[in-house]
Amino acid sequence: MYDYLIVGAGLFGAVAAYEASKIGKKVLVIDKRAHIAGNIYTEKVEGIDVHKYGAHIFHTNNKKVWNYVNKFAEFNRFTNSPMANYKGELYCLPFNMLTFNKMWGV
Repeated sequence: MYDYLIVGAGLFGAVAAYEASKIGKKVLVIDKRAHIAGNIYTEKVEGIDVHKYGAHIFHTNNKKVWNYVNKFAEFNRFTNSPMANYKGELYCLPFNMLTFNKMWGV
């Protein structure tokens, strides 16, 4: 007999199951995939963590959330700085008035 049935072992399902089990609840988690973590699942390939379902970026300014997630994973510093190459010239994205001025002088 279970206290909770959780369908899906993605971020929410995994955290809900973990927290419920910490307070003594019996939890059954089912998922169509053979692993936990849903779309943020990574696997080791020749010693390198590979994001199986595409890159995932976690960011928060909530200290409580940050402290919680750091109990389970090691995070690398990442700054998203997309660039566009237009006719051999590099431009910062998203486009802004400075970009338009640089591209077309307007």
